[in-house]
Amino acid sequence: MKSVLLFISSLFVCAAALAAVNLNTASQQELESLKGVGPSKARAIIEYRKQHGPFKSVQELNDVPGFGEKTVRKLEADLILTGPTVITPTK
Repeated sequence: MKSVLLFISSLFVCAAALAAVNLNTASQQELESLKGVGPSKARAIIEYRKQHGPFKSVQELNDVPGFGEKTVRKLEADLILTGPTVITPTK
């Protein structure tokens, strides 16, 4: 029982250490924290939000210039559409 509780608690700690960038509210700097997103792609996301409103799904990122299916698949685990952006600093 003790080992099961330890395992479950370690899952919560691991989950809390992951980045979650809100596609609808993240700043350019927060977007650039994503692997493979530099200044131009971050600006493209922000410009897309200004022109089209909030993202309704992460897959809508495919419509942003500079993004394709492969890139979106790599990023989708780190993207959210609601809630705060949480970025864990790397050591």
